Amino acid sequence: MRLHIHLDDDLVADVDRRAGPRRRSAYITALIRRGLDDERRWDEIEASLGTIGDGGHAWDEDPAEWVRAQRQVDARRAG
Repeated sequence: MRLHIHLDDDLVADVDRRAGPRRRSAYITALIRRGLDDERRWDEIEASLGTIGDGGHAWDEDPAEWVRAQRQVDARRAG
């Protein structure tokens, strides 16, 4: 599909330098795809905020004790 957009001359010159000869459309297409993928990922991240409950952690009361206990689980660990 063809699309008519207006870009500043300096922006087009920068695209041409980066894209190379006769690769302008492919370069812009790749940039738009990447940008839309980023937007979709952020939408998914924002939609998931708050969906995991905060039930606390095993180490909340005494982190040092929790670390010591974890080290004792495996005899190969020092400590």
